[in-house]
Amino acid sequence: MTAVMTPRQTKYCTAIERALALVGHATNAELLSVMRREFPELSPTTVHRATTRLAQRGKIAIAPPDKDGSMRYDGNIKPHDHFVCNSCGLLHDTDVKDAVVPTLEAAIAGCSISGRLTIGGICKNCNDMGVM
Repeated sequence: MTAVMTPRQTKYCTAIERALALVGHATNAELLSVMRREFPELSPTTVHRATTRLAQRGKIAIAPPDKDGSMRYDGNIKPHDHFVCNSCGLLHDTDVKDAVVPTLEAAIAGCSISGRLTIGGICKNCNDMGVM
């Protein structure tokens, strides 16, 4: 009988999953900031390794990057689309693929779209403030 290896789940991995369940999307730097309240000794390298491991296992998803290009992670692992504000960087889950893909595919003559969509624009808060 062979033993089945269960992937290692550190306290940091558990804390990252918990944090993403609350905030939705976060960079490693944002996760580090939140997690240092509970783990003051936590290093950026540990957070990076843990998010990489969780993403590889499918426990968290990779989201569209932050405005500064930093990787962002997503607590929602179900397939979905994103809206990103071009002004403030807000990232919002949405599900528009089924509604817009037929129109997009018709416009690109015979090509087909695979994967999920990221839509850029200006969020309500930035619109209300007149930010462009």
